[in-house]
Amino acid sequence: MSRRTNGTASHGPPPKNADSPDLTQPEDKQKLLLSADTGHFSLIRALHLADAITEMNAFCGVMSIFSCMRYLLSDGSSLGNLYAALGFLPLGLFFDFMDGKVARWRKKSSMMGQELDSLADLISFGVSPAVIAFSIGLRTPLDHLCLTFFVLCGLTRLARFNVTATAIPKDASGKAKYFEGTPIPTTLGIDALMAWWAYTGRIHDALPGGVVFAGTVLEVHPIVLLFVLHGCAMTSKTIHIPKP
Repeated sequence: MSRRTNGTASHGPPPKNADSPDLTQPEDKQKLLLSADTGHFSLIRALHLADAITEMNAFCGVMSIFSCMRYLLSDGSSLGNLYAALGFLPLGLFFDFMDGKVARWRKKSSMMGQELDSLADLISFGVSPAVIAFSIGLRTPLDHLCLTFFVLCGLTRLARFNVTATAIPKDASGKAKYFEGTPIPTTLGIDALMAWWAYTGRIHDALPGGVVFAGTVLEVHPIVLLFVLHGCAMTSKTIHIPKP
C-alpha cells in the first residue's frame, strides 16, 4: 500500500498528518505490512533479511533443546546428541552477530527485528543452556530453582534492553556504545565449560564440586552458582561492557 497523487495534485510529496506513517522509513513500511490484512503470507513478506537471520539464531536454540531431549531419551549413552546441543549455541551466536551486520548494511532495522533478536537470544543463550545443565546432571529441586533464576535474569535483561536501548549513548554510526549488564550471549563461557566437562567425563555423578546436603531438601550442586552469578551480572546496572 502506498500513497499516490492524482492528476490535479502538485508534483511535490503528498501532505502528511500526525497519524500517517512515513513510508520512506523501512520500519514504517514493515509496520504497515504487519498490521494490514493482506493474506496468509503477509507476515513472511514483512520480514527483512536480517529478521530471517535472527530466526536462524532461534532455530539453533530450539535444535539444541531437542538434541538435549534426544540425549536424555538415550539414558545418557548418546554423547553425540549432547555435543550437538552444545555445538548449536556457537552457531546461534554467529547468526546473532550477522543479523546486526546485515541490518546496518541494508539500512533496514525495525522494532520487529529488535523483538525477534531478544526472543531468539532468550532461547539460544537462556533456556537452552539451562536445559543442557539439566541434561548433564543439575537435577535437584534447588538446582532447578537456580537455573530458573538464571533464565528469568536473562529475560529481564533483554526486556530492559528493549526499553532502554534508545537512552543508551550512541557512537557516530548510531550504535549503542556499551551493554548495560553482561550480554546474554556471554553464557557461551559456561557452555564451553559444560562442553569440557562432557569431553572429560565430568558429568552426572562426576560433576565438579559434587553435591552438598545430599538427601535433604537443600540438596544442590555448588557448580550451579555459576548460573546464579551470571544471572546477577546480566541484570547489573553498574556493569558497562563496551560494544565491539
